[in-house]
Amino acid sequence: MGIRVPTLLLLGLLTFSALADARPGATKGLRRGPPRRSWEHRRQASNSSACDASADTPSITAPHDNIWNTLTKEEVVGLLEWLHRPEQGLNLTLLEEAGAWDNTVGVTELLMPNKTDALAFIDGGGPAPVRNARVGIFFGATEEPYMQNFIVGPLPVDNRTTIAPLDFIYNKGDGRMPNYDADFIDVYYYQLSVAASIADITQDLVGAVATGNENDTAVIAGIDPLQKEGDRIIDWVSFFVNPTNGFEDGTLLSGGFYMKFDITGRDPSGWSCLGFVYNDIFYPTVEELRAAWERPDFVRRAKAVDGPFGSTARQGEELTRDTLPAPAMVQSSKRYAVDRDNKYVKWMDFEFYLAYDRDTGLKFYEVKYKGERIIFELGLQEAHAHYAGNDPLQSHIAYLDSWYGLGSLGFSLVPGWDCPASATYLDSVIHDNAITTTHRANICLFEQDAGYPIRRHLASEYVTVTKNIQFVVRWIATVGNYDYIMDYVFNLDGTIEVKVRASGYIQGTFYANNEDYGYHIHDALSGSMHDHVINYKLDLDVNGTANSLERVEFVPHTTTYSWSDVPRNTMKIQKSWVETEDEAKLKWAPNSAASYVVVNKESVTPYGEYRGYKLAPNLGSPVYLTVQNSSNLHRAANFATHNLFATRQKDTEPRSASAWNRQDPLNPLVDFNHFFDGESLDQEDLVIWFNLGMHHVPSGSDLPNTVTTNAQAGIAIIPHNYLLGDPSIQTSHSVHVDISGEEAEANVFGGEEATCAYDLSQLYPDLSNYPRSEAIRKWPNVYTGGAL
Repeated sequence: MGIRVPTLLLLGLLTFSALADARPGATKGLRRGPPRRSWEHRRQASNSSACDASADTPSITAPHDNIWNTLTKEEVVGLLEWLHRPEQGLNLTLLEEAGAWDNTVGVTELLMPNKTDALAFIDGGGPAPVRNARVGIFFGATEEPYMQNFIVGPLPVDNRTTIAPLDFIYNKGDGRMPNYDADFIDVYYYQLSVAASIADITQDLVGAVATGNENDTAVIAGIDPLQKEGDRIIDWVSFFVNPTNGFEDGTLLSGGFYMKFDITGRDPSGWSCLGFVYNDIFYPTVEELRAAWERPDFVRRAKAVDGPFGSTARQGEELTRDTLPAPAMVQSSKRYAVDRDNKYVKWMDFEFYLAYDRDTGLKFYEVKYKGERIIFELGLQEAHAHYAGNDPLQSHIAYLDSWYGLGSLGFSLVPGWDCPASATYLDSVIHDNAITTTHRANICLFEQDAGYPIRRHLASEYVTVTKNIQFVVRWIATVGNYDYIMDYVFNLDGTIEVKVRASGYIQGTFYANNEDYGYHIHDALSGSMHDHVINYKLDLDVNGTANSLERVEFVPHTTTYSWSDVPRNTMKIQKSWVETEDEAKLKWAPNSAASYVVVNKESVTPYGEYRGYKLAPNLGSPVYLTVQNSSNLHRAANFATHNLFATRQKDTEPRSASAWNRQDPLNPLVDFNHFFDGESLDQEDLVIWFNLGMHHVPSGSDLPNTVTTNAQAGIAIIPHNYLLGDPSIQTSHSVHVDISGEEAEANVFGGEEATCAYDLSQLYPDLSNYPRSEAIRKWPNVYTGGAL
């Protein structure tokens, strides 16, 4: 028998030969070359004027008004004036005049319209949904302070406007929560008084004191959320040494000294200090602490001392040739258009509306691809960070960041650094505490070359390559020490990627007997282990709202075939349906062997395959919360137990969490588990809830800041038999290099080549004009002439 050369190997040898000598007369196959358009033609067609990075973004008119847009300033002024009227019975006090025993207005923002009403407007030609406000009011004028959500509308205020408790979107039964933080200022000063009474001890053990005086060398910080022991409200407080290096690196300077407080009730005479912890030893009273401290055998640990390790200024030996200009993104033209008033964006075959709120920031609505809606809503629901440790602070910390307002913490981006200088920047507006804050330029839009082709092939007679151009919408939320960089990436093949990256300072802890919870990374510093779980809502509408969820899995398989009697070990595709909500708490399969596809069984290709969109992780390792039945969050973080979930869409279930869940985790406003009641998911309007995040055990490389290369996660929403071919074939930015002749000939398809002169100084704009957030009181109106 002769040696049989595999077809692909033969093709590879022929290709190599063609590239090596392109000899005349070589055997040629059937030519299927594209219409030819030379490089020279493309250059001649290009604009030869100067490239201007500050050029205006092309404008476009949205198909309809953005019904998800934030309340206007006029609506908010009228709303606040109306709420403060005595006849409303709310007994409100202006925030700047209020104390702990007053009632004040918190958030005032658009209550997003029900999907039912939105679709009646978008698809059915009905009236636009009524604009209602969600108003959060803090009631302090009571022995048992609480906070409550109300619905107020219609807006703008007129004689039809009414107020009522907002209950229907909270499965707790109502929109009311206890406010254990009502007296936080008095509690803080009470805790400082205890700290001052042992200042000689903390100066010795921590190297710093916290007394409430201006010359304090430490601060105290409590747990989050507060905890219950029976009917008592408990707070653990830790010392952190004040930074001295000019940088806000205080979370690296844990003092390792902890105090336990009972802060139940509103009467300070009922508050008490329940003990102290140092070096993993608990002392129930001040007297026992002092007696132990005075003994000669008392063990003292290293103290936290600030230094260059917490500085983010450049330091260390200069890298070779590093001071030369770095590569940078040049955007010579803007190939997308924006309706700024309606926050409507169109790029290639994608179009969508943007919205923004205080709790969760940026959202997408009515995302269309090739003229058809594929997503009704996409956006962040909660950012959760759960810590662990042998000390009482780390062991109790379980942040729910929407409490702090992820949207309110989405500050201005740094052009040329956070985003390309030539990006389009949009503002966002937050209405909270009767103040309107405009975050200037806190959302950016830009195109980028991914740096690798979206498609290519080298054959015996040609090479074809297509540029991988993506469209990115980015915003960043800085929640205390952490920065969350959130990207939504639109691709030419119809894929949408959701990505999150984390940076900023870690929340470290004091190194003392805690090797099981982190690494010793500086003199007195341990990197405290924690999980980040960032939850998103994805309301897919694939060819309508009647959708089903299919699991498509690679499985090992042993079988025989008609042509072989010998069993063969191989694999096959196993398809199954997620039939009900009871089956819809899902984890990614081992070996990433399964994906989930949202399809419409009534919409098929000419070949009988269901058209749909597939979900699959595509960046980092998919995670969910490691802790089971959290002692800190109880029922408030049930959204974090799996990688993804599927439920039937309901107007009464708009969010998987609530910012106020943090106030009472045992009885949260929204318990995500209540979404799962056995209902069918067969050809229903489905919502996918998915988690991104990372398991983070900080190491020495996290000093001074966590780097995004090791703290990132993403998911892809991918066309799955949705189209009959790869739509990136449509882009003009592709090249076909004919290598069949003596000289290679490059042919292009009409994509213009930029020939304008680009002033590279535009890549780094003058940051003295860095846009800053503007907080303006909206009521009482301090302006004249009716200006808002």
